[in-house]
Amino acid sequence: MLFFGFAMEDENTLFAIRKEKFDNLCQQGKNPFQANFKQKHTSQKVIELFTNAEKNGKDCEKVAVAGRIIAFRLMGKASFLKLLDQKGTLQVYVSNNEDTGIGLESYTEFKKLDIGDFVGVEGDVFRTSTGEITVRARSYTLVSKSFRSLPDKFHGLNNPDTIYRQRYLDLIVNKDSRERFFKRSNIIKGIREFLWNRDFVEVETPMLQDIAGGAAARPFTTHMNALNREFYLRISLELYLKRMLIGGYDRVFEIGRNFRNEGLSRRHNPEFTMIELYQAYSDYRGMMQLIYDLIQYLCVKVIGKTSLTSYTGQTIELSGAWKEITYTQCILDATKDPQWFSHSREEKLQACKALEIEVNSEAEDFEVTNNVFEKCVAPNLIQPTYVTQLPKELCPLAKLNPKDPRYIDVFELYINGQEIAPAYSEQNDPFVQREMFEAQAGEETQKVDNDFLMALEYGMPPAGGMGIGIDRLCILLTEADNIRDTLLYPTLK
Repeated sequence: MLFFGFAMEDENTLFAIRKEKFDNLCQQGKNPFQANFKQKHTSQKVIELFTNAEKNGKDCEKVAVAGRIIAFRLMGKASFLKLLDQKGTLQVYVSNNEDTGIGLESYTEFKKLDIGDFVGVEGDVFRTSTGEITVRARSYTLVSKSFRSLPDKFHGLNNPDTIYRQRYLDLIVNKDSRERFFKRSNIIKGIREFLWNRDFVEVETPMLQDIAGGAAARPFTTHMNALNREFYLRISLELYLKRMLIGGYDRVFEIGRNFRNEGLSRRHNPEFTMIELYQAYSDYRGMMQLIYDLIQYLCVKVIGKTSLTSYTGQTIELSGAWKEITYTQCILDATKDPQWFSHSREEKLQACKALEIEVNSEAEDFEVTNNVFEKCVAPNLIQPTYVTQLPKELCPLAKLNPKDPRYIDVFELYINGQEIAPAYSEQNDPFVQREMFEAQAGEETQKVDNDFLMALEYGMPPAGGMGIGIDRLCILLTEADNIRDTLLYPTLK
């Protein structure tokens, strides 16, 4: 018995051989690139049909399947194929028998097929002596010819650069990757279902914006010829969604792309997917319950488990109560200095040197402290943790804490050492909002979104708001190594 597929031969030679096969088919008046094939069943459906028929003592109906050949075993007068379609793999048995197979003439042509070709097969279904549900081909059609050989079957596709640059090959040969991206799709579907069931309305807001607002990040710029004006690719969904609250939509969300002209890392990509949602007559505590309920829903409905494993091998438990701790306490614990917040900026810089934390010497006081949080605290927050009561300088869009206006009513949810979701009690006082915008903008007053401030002056109901990084959430829920494993086409150098 011979095995054909994924042979380690010269790529140019293989291409030439396949091209010659293609030319011969064309000379015979055959079309190796069909416009269509009536695929009536998927691999999964065939297995379901046969299993049900077998259980009831009946014959399975004839099927018509289509997919890519990923394995090809030739045994004289018969062959076995493995077809790959969207739902999985399916074995096909093809023989030269005139009564039960495709006949000698068709079989002779059939043997000229290659790994990677797309074929359509019609036939009946049976179970082999080894117990595998298999389609017995009565006819076949070459639907689309493949000219390049797939990666070696036994060694797979392991080079990360090839995986990311040629994702289509990764999806063909790496089952884990295929399943991860199906799971990502189901996670997004689950998020939508969860919010729809709670009366949230999905909306769409502009990606091209006059002002890069809603977050502190470096934007991408572009030029619109029609208006002869510069625009920014959005860095946040926030300000337009809040306009929806002002307009009378009490529960809104958007899932969309954001763009930030910043660095690349295991957790950062210049374009990324966010969901932002806003609920009137709620606050950050309401958002706390919402994100907890959402993740529990995804664990049950999509993932099927609440215990996950991080890329470092640590077990993360998403069920049960989640820890809550203030930002201040995080800093005190990390520095082991109960007087940290009494120190001057220069003293904090010296302390950072002692802790081997690199900090820009020009950083403002709150930025020095936040460097401690980002480098000493956040990476160690593996189990679900709400970090609350952040300094007001870190976010100008949240309500000040009524008991201590140095802080804002927010939380940042950390899991697996990364921020999954920040949430606020949203600032709806237009005068306080203007002061905080202007403080953030400094001398660059053109960055203040005056249109949003005018909208706020018409009145916005109290609200809780939250943003969730879909890519980071998928890293967690699919137990991936980094953000590139959850993006079909990540940005590469």
